[in-house]
Amino acid sequence: MSEARSLDIAAILKALPHRYPLLLVDRVASLELGERIHAIKAVSFNEQFFQGHFPGRPIMPGVLQVEALAQAAAILGIESFELSGTGKLVYFMGIERAKFRAPVEPGCLLDLKVEFTQKRSRVSKFTGAASVEGKVTCECEFTAMIADPPN
Repeated sequence: MSEARSLDIAAILKALPHRYPLLLVDRVASLELGERIHAIKAVSFNEQFFQGHFPGRPIMPGVLQVEALAQAAAILGIESFELSGTGKLVYFMGIERAKFRAPVEPGCLLDLKVEFTQKRSRVSKFTGAASVEGKVTCECEFTAMIADPPN
């Protein structure tokens, strides 16, 4: 088992191609290479999606919670396979057993916890859960592929 480490936003930007407004990981609190990641998304009322989802009752869309988990998984994969800075991309291949348990509102810290369930150099499987103050808001299993960027 590797020693857990954290990543700041500069390291996240090096690992992921995502940028505003679709970068959904603000910090990595703990990363155990080849095992698991605990990342954090600071949910702000200034997020673009809150303008329409829903006026008068802002709630983070469930699909964006899944995307945040996928981005955390991408960081886990890129860092575990030592691909940071190579330009490699992580593509979603499938989402299974997604469940949405509680709303995510502006002003909270969304904890994103993802683990490998199957680890291969090109295609890996993950399980993840998002939570706010220990209460699960979303959970799912998903598959992702590491690929070269398009020409």
